[in-house]
Amino acid sequence: MPLPDSSILQDINNRLVNEELNYDKDSLIIEHTELLQKLNQDQRMAFDVITESVSSSCGKLIFVHGYGGTGKTFLWKAVTTKLRSEGKIVLAVASSDIAALLLQGGRIAHSRFHIPLKITNESTCNIKQGTFLAELIKKTSLIIWDEAPMTHKHCSEALDKSLRDMLRFTNEVAEHRPFGGMTVVLGGDFRQILPVIPKGKREHIISASIKRSYLWKNFEEYRLTENMRLNSFEGSPEEKAKTTEFANWI
Repeated sequence: MPLPDSSILQDINNRLVNEELNYDKDSLIIEHTELLQKLNQDQRMAFDVITESVSSSCGKLIFVHGYGGTGKTFLWKAVTTKLRSEGKIVLAVASSDIAALLLQGGRIAHSRFHIPLKITNESTCNIKQGTFLAELIKKTSLIIWDEAPMTHKHCSEALDKSLRDMLRFTNEVAEHRPFGGMTVVLGGDFRQILPVIPKGKREHIISASIKRSYLWKNFEEYRLTENMRLNSFEGSPEEKAKTTEFANWI
């Protein structure tokens, strides 16, 4: 079977990229305005840093710490609605399918970036130049990766190596910058599930953490500490007191 003409492939790539831009910008602007007003101080600080890095093409690497209930998902929504309302592409992924469902247009990281299941320190993502995914990534302004502490450090390192390789054709210094100079935001809580290492001991699990990656020194860290669920709690005073006690214990 003959290979498709290059112009046909380009047309397919353009149409598929347009799918990532197929948002109602007017409704996103309204939604973003409402979300922005509800951000607390910690969320707003992280929001400003992320959006400024994208708008100025700084290519910052940002890690947002926050245990369950502190509003990481709410922050991701505020960021994505703003950038998508401006016609920018945001790829939102998570380390589990449940977390991915909470993200607008979310996907599992391994699926979105074709990360090998059998990962090593030499692994790269299975993304070939000229494919839809490669062209989509070249047009992407921001990557958000939720629950990042759950994945082995080699997964983010594989994405780093692949982005450096892909983006060097559009940015001559990309191969010398983490993630090719793209703004990348990771989020999660290191007190929850860490990478699962079969038959691994404590030291093996810690060694697999993103904090032990060569990439970690490049990340700016921001913390969410206010439990947003308490602000919207509608139960009895006794139930709220128990929830508050549990949040403080966490």
